[in-house]
Amino acid sequence: MATRYPLYLCLALSSACLAAPPAFAQADPAAALDQLSDAATGTGSGTALARQQIRSGDLTGAAATLERVLINHPDAGDVLLLHASVLCRLDDPGGARLEIDEVRGRAIPGQAWAEATAACGPIGRPGRGG
Repeated sequence: MATRYPLYLCLALSSACLAAPPAFAQADPAAALDQLSDAATGTGSGTALARQQIRSGDLTGAAATLERVLINHPDAGDVLLLHASVLCRLDDPGGARLEIDEVRGRAIPGQAWAEATAACGPIGRPGRGG
């Protein structure tokens, strides 16, 4: 009787696994990439997505999202500074400096500048002796 119990258990479990839809099925990866690309077409939606990725700890994903935004909006100073802050968190101060230099001569929102300096440390503000 003891040898039948495992057999019945195995049969019951295998039929349950075959009858149930796989819980681990993944969505189409191409569709997920398309969704990310679509979200990064505008500065508002792209920045929101990047901030969500930052909150979840996906700094590499946030950097990629911000790069996609900057392809479409290369003059977006607040996006450049957010990208700089992410690059500093990824230990790329040279890349961050390039982004910060790009905002030279533009109006720099105070909150965006504060966020960049919080991540990168004290940095010279472009156009102000930086």
